[in-house]
Amino acid sequence: MKTSNSPELSCGLPPGPDFADLAVLAEELGYTRVWIFDSAPLWEDPFVHLALAAARTARIGLATAVLVPDERSAMAMASSVATVARLAPGRLRACFGTGFTARRALGRAPMRLDAFTAYVTAVRRLLAGETAVLDGRPARMLHADGLTAARPVDVPVWVSLFGPRGAALAADLAVGIIGRPHPTLPTATLLSGTVLDEGEDPGGERVREAIGPWRVVDWHDAYARGGADAVDVRPGGRAWRAAVEALAGDDERHLLTFEGHVTHLTDRDRPLLEHIDTRTMVGDTASVGRKLARLGGLGFQEVIYTPTGPDVPRELRAFARARPVG
Repeated sequence: MKTSNSPELSCGLPPGPDFADLAVLAEELGYTRVWIFDSAPLWEDPFVHLALAAARTARIGLATAVLVPDERSAMAMASSVATVARLAPGRLRACFGTGFTARRALGRAPMRLDAFTAYVTAVRRLLAGETAVLDGRPARMLHADGLTAARPVDVPVWVSLFGPRGAALAADLAVGIIGRPHPTLPTATLLSGTVLDEGEDPGGERVREAIGPWRVVDWHDAYARGGADAVDVRPGGRAWRAAVEALAGDDERHLLTFEGHVTHLTDRDRPLLEHIDTRTMVGDTASVGRKLARLGGLGFQEVIYTPTGPDVPRELRAFARARPVG
């Protein structure tokens, strides 16, 4: 049983051919929830893979980290959420975000908070069986009895928002948040890491390969947010940027910035492994367990572990053993 301050341990994975297999493994290992990523330029459709996982699991929670509003109309989103809610009663959590990576990969800025608020509000109304205004016209879920989950669809809505305004909006929009500890809402956080084998070097090749896809994102984000000046000040950033800019002109560089995002290392990313942090959430079973427990003390109710590298099942098994118990 968890200690009083220990957060729930869940995992986060991209939608792809092995998602359902990994969801089955995560359930066997005792993870609380499996969260699925959403970014149409990078991965397959999350709702398809949630449906496949729902059919093969019985207990584990299913959640989205995070749904990107403008990839689907509000009505399509509500119908998709209701479908998975029918297939996995009481197990789905729908979390929405402004789409930093998904939109940057299309050369666009993240969704503005006012538009995000209007979208999530509309989806919530539709799921509640109410009438929402979509594109200036009244709209409602018209599914006949038996064709999807009965309204109101009982799915907790979460959001991933940051900063003071985001925290304030979250309190009105959702029942939980992915972000910094919230004063009133349960809060989850995503993290990467790996549990070392006995005697293993924390700076060794296996460790770098296992955590690298998430850790090099700092360079990707810096370039997307602030351009050359922002990424050049990071170790190895100037060379990484030069490699990107040698491959594409200004109008297509956004297509390369997030290539392989949090799943694979490109050839231009690989030199950055010399500069990544191999200390945070890396250690033996006991030390990782202590680090997880400390997150509970900081105000996080749930940790979403995001394994990567060449052997994701190994990472899931090892991290599950580090779950704080008491």
